[in-house]
Parts: sequence; C-alpha cells; structure tokens
Amino acid sequence: MLGVEFPICAFSHCRDVVAAVSNAGGFGILGAVAHSPQRLENELTWIEEQTGGKPYGVDLLLPAKYVGSAEGGADAKQVRELFPEEHRAFLDDLLARYGITVTAEEDAKPRGVSGGLNISPKGYEPLLDVAFAHRIRMIASALGAPPADLVDRAHGHDVLVAALAGTTAHARRHAAAGVDLIVAQGTEAGGHTGEVATMVLVPEVVDAVAPTPVLAAGGIARGRQIAAALALGAEGVWCGSVWLTTEEAETLPVVKDKFLAASSSDTVRSRSMTGKPARMLRTAWTDEWDNPDSPAPLGMPLQTALINDTLVRINQAAGPQDAKARELVTYFVGQVVGSLDRVRPTRAVVLDMVEEFIDTVGRLESLTDK
Repeated sequence: MLGVEFPICAFSHCRDVVAAVSNAGGFGILGAVAHSPQRLENELTWIEEQTGGKPYGVDLLLPAKYVGSAEGGADAKQVRELFPEEHRAFLDDLLARYGITVTAEEDAKPRGVSGGLNISPKGYEPLLDVAFAHRIRMIASALGAPPADLVDRAHGHDVLVAALAGTTAHARRHAAAGVDLIVAQGTEAGGHTGEVATMVLVPEVVDAVAPTPVLAAGGIARGRQIAAALALGAEGVWCGSVWLTTEEAETLPVVKDKFLAASSSDTVRSRSMTGKPARMLRTAWTDEWDNPDSPAPLGMPLQTALINDTLVRINQAAGPQDAKARELVTYFVGQVVGSLDRVRPTRAVVLDMVEEFIDTVGRLESLTDK
C-alpha cells in the first residue's frame, strides 16, 4: 500500500528525518500541525527534492472536540481573551522562580500571539490544500476520526488515510469513517496517547477492524519490537520517539541530552503542553503543573497558545549548563526513551531495526524447528 521496502513508518516534525527514513526504505511522515501553509510548502518541496519521488506522508491533528469546536475554531484574539488571569500569574511566577527574566518588550507582548495548533477547519484546511498539491502518499489524523470530506478528498487524490487510535472503540470509529490504515497506539508512546498498553491494544484492534490493516505504535524502537508487533497481527509499525536522538533531528541539545540520560520510568502523561493527555519527559515543568496548588491546564488549543511564549523563553534561558531553567525543559517522548542512549544517523537506526528484526525472526523459526 505504501510502496516501501520496510514496514516502518516514522513520524517526525523534522523534515530531515522524514527524508532520511524514506531514503532508507521506510516511510517518513511529517508532523505539520504547527506549520504555516508557506512553511509546509517549503518543507514538502524540500522533502520531494531530497527523496526523488520516494513515498512519504503528512500528519495533522483533527480532533472532534476542542475549545471552540462548535464555532469552527477561534482566532488568536479570541483565544487570548479566554486565558484566565490565574494561569497568566502562574506562568509569570514560574519564570521568576526559575531565574528566567522577561524583558519589558516581551512582557508587553500579549500571550498567544505566536505559535499554536492548526486543529480547526480554519487552521488545517489551508494545510490540506498545500499537502494535496504535492505528491504525498498518505495523510494521517492523530486525534479523532478524520472528517468524511477529508477521506473523500484524499481518495480522490489517490492518497491513503491513516488514523491513530488509543482504544478499540476509537479504531472502530476510524474504520467506519473509511480510513485505509489504523495505527493502534499504546500508552507507552510519546505525545497524545491513551491508557491501554500496546501489547493489549494491538491484537484487540486487529480483530476489531479486520480486514483494515493495522500499524502498531508505542514502545517500538528496535527490531525485536517490530517482530512482536507483527506477531500481534500488525502489518507494520509507527515510530516517533526513536528519531528524536538521531543526528538529523532538530531536538534542542538540552532536550537531547535529557533523553540520552533518561530511563523508561522518566516519562509522564500530562495535559500541560496541549490540554490533552500526552506523554513527555517528566521534569520540573510537569511537576509544577501537577502541584495541587497549580491551576488545571486549559483545554486544547488554549493550553498550547497560553504556554508557547513561556516555553520559548524557557528554552532560550536553558542554554548555559548551570541555568536553573534547564530543570523545566521537556518534550514529548515515549517510555522507549530508556533505550535511546546514543546519537546515530537516521539511516543507521532504520537498518539496525531491520537487521535485528531478521535475527529475531530467525531465532523464533529455530524454536519451532526443535
């Protein structure tokens, strides 16, 4: 279906990773929810130039429920008006306590001006226009079943539609919506994820949506895990966290260092980044939001708009090794972060996964021969 050599789908916000995976025989998928139409145009043009026609895809957030969904979305001014003063004060205090100074010019700038997620039709329709004008092979919906008009439009362009599911009920809704691929994503995964583990979720989804093919996601970074996914009935895998420590990844150095030092117990599901539960590295940032005296995170997309400028200031202040701001820095990552212990080229990661998969299948075949 995808036209690739290896059943490895690689989600990344970095175009270099997407191109490298597709060039290595896998299927790169660009996460574009925060892109402007012009940036997406530039990124897809670059990917196509680098891959020479090899297949790749684009991933967007298309949730059915979010703040302002009844009105079709809200503009930046409307979003800013929904920020409670309690949350503004909490973030100001947080910056002060971690030694992050804010200039008078920055302080005068209203929150929510920069950044944000394109999750409403107002936001993602221009991105779809750009995507379908390129040679994408797949469009993926990371939150919720894709709208019927999107499925029809994609199929009209001979583009496959994928959707991520954290429960069997979600997977059934995706299948009913006519998607071509369902990604069964276990709780181990980084980013938005549910509470059911991959080992349990994948075979449930495979049985529930057959004959629609299923990709397994969550806790997959090695060939042995690919073999396990296929043994559970999946046709391939969807990986995200494993690419964050590659040479090509645009991961901030301070974040990459934290990932390389982390164990599999150092992540947490938190609403502090997007307003919906997402797995990320546990740091002072997640602990501060989890404090009983702290305000509850806002709904999507308000939380992202609220914190975006604050995160930019934190990341800028976290450069020096002795900066207290480093304690706050976090990013989305799955439990498999515990096995990410060195920086490698993306191509090497793909080929090592394939080699270990072959060795694993060979070992299993030897067991059945006894």
